[in-house]
Amino acid sequence: MAKDRSQREDYAAPLRRLLVAVVCLCLAALFLVWRIDSPRVERFRAQLIDAVVPNMDWAMAPVTGTINLVRDFQSYQRLADQNRELRSELRQMRAWKEAALQLEQENARLLDLNNVRLDPKLAFITGVVTADSGSPFRQSVILNVGARDGLQDGWATMDGIGLVGRISGTGRNTARVVLLTDAASAVPVTIQPSGQTALLTGDNSAAPLLAFLENADLVRPGDRVVTSGDGAVFPAGLLVGQVTEDRSGRIRVRLSADYERLEYLRVLRPHGTQVIRDPGGLIVPAPGANTPRSRPGGLGLGTTAPATGADNG
Repeated sequence: MAKDRSQREDYAAPLRRLLVAVVCLCLAALFLVWRIDSPRVERFRAQLIDAVVPNMDWAMAPVTGTINLVRDFQSYQRLADQNRELRSELRQMRAWKEAALQLEQENARLLDLNNVRLDPKLAFITGVVTADSGSPFRQSVILNVGARDGLQDGWATMDGIGLVGRISGTGRNTARVVLLTDAASAVPVTIQPSGQTALLTGDNSAAPLLAFLENADLVRPGDRVVTSGDGAVFPAGLLVGQVTEDRSGRIRVRLSADYERLEYLRVLRPHGTQVIRDPGGLIVPAPGANTPRSRPGGLGLGTTAPATGADNG
């Protein structure tokens, strides 16, 4: 048994050496063939590639799959890093966006307050809204201007685009503004282009009602609504909003003022008009007071004729 094993070892060693020599010769020949620059050798290489490579796809599949897997993993890692960076930048951009929107809104309101063209006889003072009523039954806001700034009850307030309400109560440093949406608000208005007059009455909703409309058939949604000046309550020609119609068919006004973001209000100072000393003077003038009469067909608010006793005097 020992002799047979030694004979096998004697045969195996020369065979291994022979095999290694043949492999080396084949590699050397392949290297030489591959490096020879000759048209015949080039054709031989092309034929060899055409014969061998297509049949070796099955052998290259695992290698190609492994390479693709490594590349996909590297790409996924890069995408994950980029995703984390983008999320961080997105959070920063959201903060900047919010700040930019606030500045844009504030800038737009200030530009509106400075650029709106009103009656040249009207002066104004701009105040900042410091608080609101916070009640669904009371629609009003507080301004940081008051009697020290010359404010008086009854003066109109605007947000730079449309009418907001009127001053109702002043302190030394603050004033309360009753909004057009308040149930106690009633403003004579004119509807353009038809020229119909009506009374804009608040009902604590975002769109006040149009009451006492002369001819509803002449009014269309989208018509412009401005103050009429009847009753000397507000100056004429102040923009209020546009006519709209609710689901029940009632005619309302979509206000031009942005009631969701009341930050700055312009208080109009009408020169040469009657000075109101008490809130009751908005409705019933003092006996003997000279007040302008309403035009024919007008609403006639606050334009009652002087008392009989005054006429007799």
